[in-house]
Formats: sequence, C-alpha cells, structure tokens
Amino acid sequence: MKTDSVDPLPVLVREVPIELCQFIKFGGLAESGGEAKYLISEGLVQLNGTVETRKRRKLDAGDQVTVNGRTIVVALE
Repeated sequence: MKTDSVDPLPVLVREVPIELCQFIKFGGLAESGGEAKYLISEGLVQLNGTVETRKRRKLDAGDQVTVNGRTIVVALE
C-alpha cells in the first residue's frame, strides 16, 4: 500500500515575504500565474495544512504549500 509520505521539497527564494500565487508558479506547482490563481480560487491549495483562497497571501520561510498532493516549502537562499 502506497502512502503520501513524500518529504516536502524546499524551494529557494531570495526574500520573504513572497505572495502565494507567485510561489506556486515559481515552485513549479502551476505552469503560469493564471493557473496558480485558478488553483487558489478553486480551493485546491493548502497552506500549512489548511485550504487557502487568498491569492496574495504573504508567505514566510518554513511555510508549506500543497497542490495535488505535492508539497513545497519556502526556504531562503
């Protein structure tokens, strides 16, 4: 039986805060900014385990974003 025990992938950013929609695109969870905004507005994005629908929500280092079972973490360069 397979489980979703994959470790979150750190995504390096130059500075925080970074907006949720930008981070989803930058982290490769969406092909474009428009797709990232759509995913957020449809309630398909979790921030630290809770559904987040604010596109411009500011993220800090250590925040975890999950889309379609893939999780990325904000990490400072």
